[in-house]
Amino acid sequence: MPDTVDVPGGAATPPESQPQGPTSRAGRNLPAALAVGLGLGLSLIAILLFVPKVFIAIAGVGVAVATWEVTKRLREADVLVPRIPLLVGGQAVFWAGWPWGAGGVLGAFAATALACMVWRLFDHGLNTAPRNFLRDTSITLFTLSWIPLLAAFSTLLLLEPDGNLRVLTFMILVVCSDVGGYVAGVLFGRHPMVPAISPKKSWEGFCGSLVFSVIGGLLTVTLLLEANSMIGVVLGVGLVVVATVGDLIESQIKRELGIKDMGTLLPGHGGIMDRLDSMLPSAFVSWLVLSALL
Repeated sequence: MPDTVDVPGGAATPPESQPQGPTSRAGRNLPAALAVGLGLGLSLIAILLFVPKVFIAIAGVGVAVATWEVTKRLREADVLVPRIPLLVGGQAVFWAGWPWGAGGVLGAFAATALACMVWRLFDHGLNTAPRNFLRDTSITLFTLSWIPLLAAFSTLLLLEPDGNLRVLTFMILVVCSDVGGYVAGVLFGRHPMVPAISPKKSWEGFCGSLVFSVIGGLLTVTLLLEANSMIGVVLGVGLVVVATVGDLIESQIKRELGIKDMGTLLPGHGGIMDRLDSMLPSAFVSWLVLSALL
């Protein structure tokens, strides 16, 4: 969420992520961030409304780029995750939901997890024992769960009746959470939420996220999905919680790695993974809530 600064321990920002131009209190180039965010948002809305299946391909590319960013950062920290099976298998996990549903996602996940373990076990040949095998495979499976598996629920959500509107609903609510958190955090933020992990994230910002997201949930569920407005309240509250947790998880990972951003692809935002941190768990919770209540 935008009211955070994830600079580990107050360390200097790495050269590649130094903000250029006017910056906000969140340490971002605000004009660039707004322009990129608006452009991406309008493009995704058009795709979901007119060619919804194209969303799967775009999200698949995003998953691949985000996985590459994370594996690159991990390897810079000497965590030797098996990049090739993670990238290929991650795509299998993400795409398997289209023809085979949740069962296909689970099967692809299990197969990829096994392939990654075997790859890491023998990546130095048959005559050399792997170093840090347990650590590296554990982090590999975490990455596989964190990015491709959670992202696959956006595909499953899209394939539901009126799935394009369901995906649009959850994306709007995550944006509402981000905007509400940013506005309230900048204007009223006085009480840090988890200062040891994300110093600029405040309880006031969290409350702002709740207000914006619940209002967004009421409107989108009522107007887009034509469903009971209370489902929008449940979804709004649930997404604020998991979006905040998702942001904190990535903040802690970046803190441990000693970096500000996972990548530099999106001006004012960082990398693709820096935009997906709250979207990924939100996709799962949206699928769970909407599948159960609609």
